Amino acid sequence: MPGKGKRGKGQGKSRRKKQKKPEVDVLSPAAMLNLYYIAHNVADCLQLRGFRWPGAPKAKKGKNKT
Repeated sequence: MPGKGKRGKGQGKSRRKKQKKPEVDVLSPAAMLNLYYIAHNVADCLQLRGFRWPGAPKAKKGKNKT
């Protein structure tokens, strides 16, 4: 095609090492303050932190606000 530059072969994605995510302390003062404002009770607190009890209702993803 005229007007288009040539592309060299073998140009792929550059390989970079994935950065390791830092360890997060869920009991840090900042995390506790955040939890204080978003959780309504102990069960809600545990559910938000990923500790669900057997038979817990699954969270609905992508609620539509109208």
